[in-house]
Amino acid sequence: MIDSHGYRVSVGILLANQQGQVFLGKRVRQRSWQFPQGGINEEEEPEEALYRELWEEVGVEANKVEILSQTRQWLKYRIPKKLMRSSSKPICIGQKQKWFLLRFTGEDSDINLNASDKPEFDDWEWVKYWYPLSQVIHFKREVYRRALREFAPALFVDAVRKGQAHMLDNLV
Repeated sequence: MIDSHGYRVSVGILLANQQGQVFLGKRVRQRSWQFPQGGINEEEEPEEALYRELWEEVGVEANKVEILSQTRQWLKYRIPKKLMRSSSKPICIGQKQKWFLLRFTGEDSDINLNASDKPEFDDWEWVKYWYPLSQVIHFKREVYRRALREFAPALFVDAVRKGQAHMLDNLV
């Protein structure tokens, strides 16, 4: 779904494990890495899209995650003109995303990159919290920075309260 300003309306997913590391996926047949994300369909609420995209891209079922937070605002990025698909109508100039922070409560074996007919990722890893900023394509970097900054207190303050201060090692 493209909004009236030309942005594809979508969700972004920051999936964190019990140690405070975050999921980073390698796009199929590319060298680029990113968080799971995907479009919101007509008549679909952001939370519904979150669970659908989580299944399609990571193969993780809703009962294996817990929503810890979501961004207060929609975060936007523009696609460089040379990467825009001018043949598609309406023209998409970027993405407008509602981001969700999820705690993964399953096992690594619950992650299945081939759950859908068109896999998004062909590899993945758990990485330190801020590491994705150095890996994501340049035009998404500010959105990632804003989401990570907004979510850090929700993930790590909760860990300190629970006596899991060792999770702070994953911040850098």
